[in-house]
Amino acid sequence: MSSADNDKKRSKKRYTAGRGNKRFKGSKELEVGMQGIIITCNMNERKCTSEAYSLLNEYADQLYGPEKIQDCDGSNSEEEDDAEAALKKEVAQLKKTGKGEKRFQALDSGANNVVFIRTHNVEPDKLVHHVLSDLHATKKKKSRVILRMLPVSGTCKAFQEDMDKYLTTFLEPWFKTPNHATYQIAFKARNSSHNKRDDIIKSIAGLVGKMNPKNKVDLTNPELTIIVEVIKSVCCLSVVPDYALYRKYNLQEVVKEDTPKSDAADMKEDQKATDQSDSADVVKVEEQTDKQAEDIKVPENDKPVEAETEDKK
Repeated sequence: MSSADNDKKRSKKRYTAGRGNKRFKGSKELEVGMQGIIITCNMNERKCTSEAYSLLNEYADQLYGPEKIQDCDGSNSEEEDDAEAALKKEVAQLKKTGKGEKRFQALDSGANNVVFIRTHNVEPDKLVHHVLSDLHATKKKKSRVILRMLPVSGTCKAFQEDMDKYLTTFLEPWFKTPNHATYQIAFKARNSSHNKRDDIIKSIAGLVGKMNPKNKVDLTNPELTIIVEVIKSVCCLSVVPDYALYRKYNLQEVVKEDTPKSDAADMKEDQKATDQSDSADVVKVEEQTDKQAEDIKVPENDKPVEAETEDKK
């Protein structure tokens, strides 16, 4: 056999091995119509998934009681204590069809360093807030690689027309008359180049303003934060309280002791540190006067910025 043939064979072997290590091989992907939780991490997605299962089941048991599912052999069993065993069991569950759907199911998010946990018979926003509330109160660190935990209460296609149509109904429980609140918009796009930040902000702010003129932008201490996470062609949405209090829903930051800030400059420095740790991107929208409340616009002298993208490796 020639040297060229040997090199070709070795190259093919390495390529095959690489494909075999693809994360969540055989699992489903994030799709429109799903609810769940976006988990961000730093490189170690497998460990992130194990931590997520452990943490979510711990707090879901508090809210909904212990989960009991039907095993492949027909017997009932509760959550595995060992993280790796639980992950292997989850893979086996993914291959099943029909009855016995688990309340948490890890899917391929479509982006690096992001895990999507699909939920079943669970309210994602209520569960995530419960997790962060406890971590903030106890200051007990329960994860090593998980960064942010963002609920996904609704999903739609990540195109302007589809988003406008979906958000018109989705946002009503929080912002339609007689309901109203102060708010901000947190936007991030991954592996998506067709969404422009300014266009998304103007559209959402306009919809919220039309629902009730009493809805006001507040970038300092808003009552609600509209989270918009775009991954490829899927737009993940949620409306959450206490976004600033719980450090942008960052599990590493929320357990740190609160230190009093002497002035506004210190607050800005603390905000920048949080941004660097979780790579979060909160969109800044200027607060408008009462006359502009129904049609909020981003100032014309602001230079439009393309939505950030993170190429999937």
